[in-house]
Amino acid sequence: MATNEAVRTGIRALVKVTCRPTITGLENVPESGGFIVASNHLSFFDSVILQAIMPRMVHFFAKAEYFTQPGVKGKVMKGFFDSVGSIPVERSEKAASVAALELLMGHVEAGSGVGIYPEGTRSRDGRLYKGRTGVGWLALATGMPVVPVGLRGTERLQPPGSNRFTPHRFSLTVGQPLQFDHLGTKHPLPPRRQATAEIMDAIAALSGQERAATYNAPVSGNTSGGQAGQNPTPAQD
Repeated sequence: MATNEAVRTGIRALVKVTCRPTITGLENVPESGGFIVASNHLSFFDSVILQAIMPRMVHFFAKAEYFTQPGVKGKVMKGFFDSVGSIPVERSEKAASVAALELLMGHVEAGSGVGIYPEGTRSRDGRLYKGRTGVGWLALATGMPVVPVGLRGTERLQPPGSNRFTPHRFSLTVGQPLQFDHLGTKHPLPPRRQATAEIMDAIAALSGQERAATYNAPVSGNTSGGQAGQNPTPAQD
């Protein structure tokens, strides 16, 4: 645990020195108990930034191959993603969407923080797309608070066509937690959709993005470009 916190502290310091971000609302993160971070998604680096800057560890999904690559580089990558709280997931297994949500539910109910991108994958045009209802399912299944987050400017940290980190100023705004009824895992679809809509409204207010009336389609062959941004949704949706 001490090693994990040291890694997060080091990344946090690096981000603050190189990017000089504007960070507000960290006091809205619950001091104890499980919670769900729901954020807009603009960059490969969003998850790492959130995992480093949040006052408590937040578990995001990351592609499983980051944990299994051979050699010294593979060990370094695995150590890094383990330290920031990433959860390996096989993104080729589409049938595992419900299992993935249940995995996040287990972390939340154990008192940890988890992160999810309701849009499903990065926005490539800067607009905020419709939220998939996995985040609503998780909120109602656990009854835990949802902490909305609005990111602005993180897309500049990795310009299109580049694999390199480019320092640039950005902002991260954490909103007040949203609380929903604890309906368990077998709740009906309408309240799930309503919860998702409320979460997306909160994110939009924080990010200032133009709203899109459609769902965001993943890039063919690479839905997120790195840290897994896919938001699994129960199959019945």
